Amino acid sequence: MGLEIKWTIFANRELIKIYTYFKDNVSKRTAKKIVLGITQEVKVLQKQPEIGQVEQLPKGEKENFRYLLSKKNYKIVYWINLERNLIEIVDVFETRQNPIKMNKKR
Repeated sequence: MGLEIKWTIFANRELIKIYTYFKDNVSKRTAKKIVLGITQEVKVLQKQPEIGQVEQLPKGEKENFRYLLSKKNYKIVYWINLERNLIEIVDVFETRQNPIKMNKKR
C-alpha cells in the first residue's frame, strides 16, 4: 500500500487563497476546477513518492523537499516523511511569482 498524503495547514490555506482568487476574479466553476486538479495530481505520490524533482527552496531546511508541477502553473511542494509513513504537502506555489516569495511567506 502507498503512503498517506497529508496537507499541512499552510498548504490548505494556500489552496483556499487560490480558490478565492479564481472565484472572485473568474468564476466559481474555474476555481473548483483548478483546486480539484491540484488535489488530484498529488495522488500519484502515493505510489511514486520520489517522482517529483528536488526543490532548491527553501534553503536551510533539514527535510529534503520535492515538487510536482501542476498543469495550471502551480508548484506542489512536499516531503516524504518515512517515520510517519506519509507524504506531507507543505506548499502550493504559483509559478508565475518570484521564487524568493516562497521563502518569505512562511
